[in-house]
Amino acid sequence: MAGLIARHHQDERAARAYLESALWPDGPVCPKCGVIDEAYRLRGETTRDGLYKCAGCRAPFTVTMGTIFEDSHIPLHKWLFAIYLMCSSKKGMSAHQLWRNLWGVDEETGKQKGSYKTAWFMAHRIRWALGQQPVASKLAGIVEVDECYIGGKHHTGKYGYEWSASGRPKPGPRKGRSPVENKAAVVSILQRDGEVRSKHVGRVTGENLRPMIETAVDTSAHVITDTSTALTAVPKEHKHSQVNHRAKEYVRHEDGVVITTNTVEGYFGIIKRGIDGIYHHVGKQYLDQYLREFDFRYNVRKLNDRDRSVLAIKKTSGKRLTLKQPKDAEREPPLPF
Repeated sequence: MAGLIARHHQDERAARAYLESALWPDGPVCPKCGVIDEAYRLRGETTRDGLYKCAGCRAPFTVTMGTIFEDSHIPLHKWLFAIYLMCSSKKGMSAHQLWRNLWGVDEETGKQKGSYKTAWFMAHRIRWALGQQPVASKLAGIVEVDECYIGGKHHTGKYGYEWSASGRPKPGPRKGRSPVENKAAVVSILQRDGEVRSKHVGRVTGENLRPMIETAVDTSAHVITDTSTALTAVPKEHKHSQVNHRAKEYVRHEDGVVITTNTVEGYFGIIKRGIDGIYHHVGKQYLDQYLREFDFRYNVRKLNDRDRSVLAIKKTSGKRLTLKQPKDAEREPPLPF
């Protein structure tokens, strides 16, 4: 098995050299002053591996400074292997599976080495890095907008009453409750044959959707939605077509354009199968983290696993994350909406 794994996924020096070639294609870049290829490597018995010194500002630095790997006690080759595993799994990889693949089992004791919490935090750091920066260009052409709901159903008893955690029925029948009341709403804006941008919202309303579409979609785009009340809030400057799912209309042809939301709904299928089959449960406070991961893999779906992981490594630069940060929405990097 070890022979099938790339060297930079097994050896620390090879991993550092690989990271330097990916982040510094034109030579070492000083994180202090930004000078390129004006640094020299420091060598010595007491000098840590990969340490450089800038000839301009005289500041010492390494390739991990300013990345998600900075100040991490986890070996760098495990980081690179974790990125490869997450990028090569179409529907994601659970922290438990990541834990097993990265550390394995102690042959003497038969116990799992490493820590699940470490693997969980690594996965969140990587998802943080995969998040998109504020968009430089907006989606154009034919753009589909739709929402889906992530989460389980209400637990109901034999006679249609809800049951509490203590096992006692709650008063009142379950009739009249919204089928999405206990779920998290996700809105995706997808350009056909292009990229997708997803975001978790508290409620799907026209007031929430309008600024998202204005920010992410070019005014020349042809926006296609279903007939949901909230999705009628497409700004007037966009050409807007709808399909009526209530009338069992899913596809129609109009002036040579296929009017459907099947593409974005197919993407929702990938998200739901990933969460149901791989992660099983995702807290609402972490849902945007997972959406970054699914969006990234979809947006680079035409690349092979190696090129996809290289692109992910390049996105690790300039991003830091502390343990408490995934829950704190105020500290999250700007989303494209």
